[in-house]
Amino acid sequence: MYCPRHFSIEDPACLHEFMRAHPLATLVTHGADGLDANHVPLMVRGAEGAERLAGHVARANPLWEDHDGEHVLCVFQGPDHYISPSAYPTKAETGKVVPTWNYAVVHARGILRVIEERDWLHALVTDLTRTHEAGLPTPWQVSDAPDDYVERMLGAIVGIEIEVTRLVGKWKVSQNQPENNRAGVVQALSTGDEAARAMAGLVERFAKDRP
Repeated sequence: MYCPRHFSIEDPACLHEFMRAHPLATLVTHGADGLDANHVPLMVRGAEGAERLAGHVARANPLWEDHDGEHVLCVFQGPDHYISPSAYPTKAETGKVVPTWNYAVVHARGILRVIEERDWLHALVTDLTRTHEAGLPTPWQVSDAPDDYVERMLGAIVGIEIEVTRLVGKWKVSQNQPENNRAGVVQALSTGDEAARAMAGLVERFAKDRP
């Protein structure tokens, strides 16, 4: 991924926070038929320098048979939004502005390992459920389903764990713009839809300390 220095995010805590907030990863593999992509919710495990990503796929998905032990790429996509030149005060001053697209992503490269152990899978789906049900008025839990049904469902999936070898974050959120243009972007997006407001928050959070 092309990543100029001013768009690069290297703080592992920030990258982990981002992946947890946007867990649906695009898992890219390369096989006999070329490139392929699967979309898999992944949990972040481990700490800086020893990150692992854990998830599961359907047993019918050839991913787990074809790519065990191979290098893969996981792309975590966050907020993104079109940025109009009209948001920049410098448009009226010089006219020297062009449209762009702001976005935030994390790329995690690593080695995929297949896990079929029943206890590991049960612990994983329990963790996934607890994480994503948190905050709901009546959280569902695995034990709410009949034991025999849970066992059948566990038999229909295969676990995957990715040992991360490289983690790269790119926040393209107007850091290359002067302060008045960044403020203009925040103002323009703050009254928009949910995606626009999410991007306004990122611009405000990550661009305010730039020169």
